[in-house]
Amino acid sequence: MILAVPVNYKIDLHRNLIRTVCSGDVNPKEVNDHFRDLASNPDRPARLNVLLDLTQMTSIPQTDQVRDASYELRSHPGLRFNACAIVAGGDHLFGMMRMFQVFAEDSFEITQAFHTVAEAEAWLSLKESSQRSG
Repeated sequence: MILAVPVNYKIDLHRNLIRTVCSGDVNPKEVNDHFRDLASNPDRPARLNVLLDLTQMTSIPQTDQVRDASYELRSHPGLRFNACAIVAGGDHLFGMMRMFQVFAEDSFEITQAFHTVAEAEAWLSLKESSQRSG
């Protein structure tokens, strides 16, 4: 179950997937706390696919906050991921997440932003299939 807190995640070990949901007004400290919590989670596999769902988020980060989040992510060398699907409903947030793709490219094998969870899930399923066969 994903709780109603600003940044929450659940790891699906069977799919090697982390689902992170951001809801409401999310601030940089909460994002950084999430990265620290994830980095120290003893049950986290070495590499995961990511579904980052921002459709419930009401705040829009500024460019420097997006860049700083990528720096914080890189400051945890144990946090490296396979495919990352980011779901951002609104156009402004979608654009900011496209920017995050560039800033955080060293932390993910591949990242793609989507407008719907269904699109993101379909893309991740393709990536999971190629990871199993490759």
